[in-house]
Amino acid sequence: MKVYLESFGCSASQASAEIMKASVERLGHELLSPGAVSQAEIYICNSCTVKYTTEQKILYKIRIMGEKGIQVIVSGCMPEVQLEDILHANPEAHILGVNAISRLGDLLSSIEKREKSGISGGEHLELRTSEPMGFLNVPRERSNPIIHICQISQGCNFACSYCIVKYARGKLRSFPPEEIVEDIRSAVADGCREIWLTSQDDSQYGMDTGVKLPELLRMISGIPGDFKVRVGMMNPFSVLPILDDLVDSFDSDKVFKLLHLPIQSASHSVLKKMNRLHKMDAVDKIIMKFRSRFEDLSLFTDIIVGFCEETDEDFEETVEWVKKYRPEKINISRYSPRPHTKAFSFRNLDSRISVQRSHTLHKVCEQIKIESKHEMIGWKGRVFVSKYTEMGDVLTRTDSYRPVVISGSNLRPGEYAKVEITSAKPGYFLGKIIS
Repeated sequence: MKVYLESFGCSASQASAEIMKASVERLGHELLSPGAVSQAEIYICNSCTVKYTTEQKILYKIRIMGEKGIQVIVSGCMPEVQLEDILHANPEAHILGVNAISRLGDLLSSIEKREKSGISGGEHLELRTSEPMGFLNVPRERSNPIIHICQISQGCNFACSYCIVKYARGKLRSFPPEEIVEDIRSAVADGCREIWLTSQDDSQYGMDTGVKLPELLRMISGIPGDFKVRVGMMNPFSVLPILDDLVDSFDSDKVFKLLHLPIQSASHSVLKKMNRLHKMDAVDKIIMKFRSRFEDLSLFTDIIVGFCEETDEDFEETVEWVKKYRPEKINISRYSPRPHTKAFSFRNLDSRISVQRSHTLHKVCEQIKIESKHEMIGWKGRVFVSKYTEMGDVLTRTDSYRPVVISGSNLRPGEYAKVEITSAKPGYFLGKIIS
């Protein structure tokens, strides 16, 4: 069968898509290339439900595919919390549970058997598992052969009032550290040079088993080979209990000095409504602890604007925090009410206010980004070669994960080089090799 797979959402979703693509090919089906959806007999939608706009795009796609007579499989988060919406858009859509990516082959076989029997249509099929299966040490069809995305856990033990992912992925289940280490060891042997650790919250890892994230990072750093690790998003309230040990574990040559710490808002009244279990003095403590150890640290954060009853004063607190700490990257989202969440029943702001605040914060962030990039011109230091670009150049990373493109070199992924940053582009720096 000809299969087209489209994936939405986070890096954990991307990792699942890579595993499912490998399953399709391993079973002898034809995995269609991007843009060839019109040739598909089966359309797999690896869904995301974090934002309303993404949800609506997905529902439109699975409806249209069904109307064209293409068999549809929906995986990812949406089937766990919005099954009725999916079946309303396409009553014959088949369902693959978020924990059941390893069962994709069974689902494809059942569909193929129906087709060969001359049965078209009929009741939709569902395959689910209560526990996550097949996330580690399995074949993958990687989007980038140099980058390995390793999911270290599934679910979350907290309950932010706006977040639907907790309901889709359930309580925290940390994967065994030995299996994670073996998964990464195999990826490095396959030629991967950049390892992304991903989950719904990396710093929750091990809260349910005892082996916490710092210990896992030390185990990973002990794997032989030339590779670097990018630690994914960590919430302030789950970082705080392991802060000192976590900073120590980052002090490894194999760990990028990148802190992705989502604050969502700098207003305590908004954080309380969001049920975010931290205060801004804790956030400040975490950032200062990391910056005092790693002078060249990169700071990423996530911010939601226009949350329920957010005042102008609340928003201004967030803007001032951004100006003070100057994160290298900010993921800005306008608040989107999600079903099943506590905030779904809250009173929402006028959407025009959210749009305006989003534009304002984007302008502040762009100005900070421009100033920060200019400050980096002339920087000299060691970089790690991550991957080749589409133009045949190499993309390197500083220890703090800043991207520096080098042209006309013989550098290969996994190597180190000393470079000087010569200029800045919107999304990266240009550099040259120095002796």
